[in-house]
Amino acid sequence: MCLIAFIGLAAPRFALFLMWVFTNRLTVAFDSFVLGALGFALLPFTTMFYALAYQPGPGVGGFGYVLVGLGLLFDLGSYGNGGQQGQKYRNDR
Repeated sequence: MCLIAFIGLAAPRFALFLMWVFTNRLTVAFDSFVLGALGFALLPFTTMFYALAYQPGPGVGGFGYVLVGLGLLFDLGSYGNGGQQGQKYRNDR
């Protein structure tokens, strides 16, 4: 599981795919396929950290919320950075 977390820092969608193939973390953490698929498409870091922090029974708690918040910040940062790079590309042409 630790290896998947390290892969997730560079490629969160690939890490989610590996979690889906080799573990049952995503089926345990998400009630429906739709939530996991939306998370995969829109918020991959948040989805990955939520699945890693989720525990059957109590769910996410304590430090898990910090991880999920960190994942959200990573997702927002990647969207913001992508917009800046696109703007820079348009100005350079």
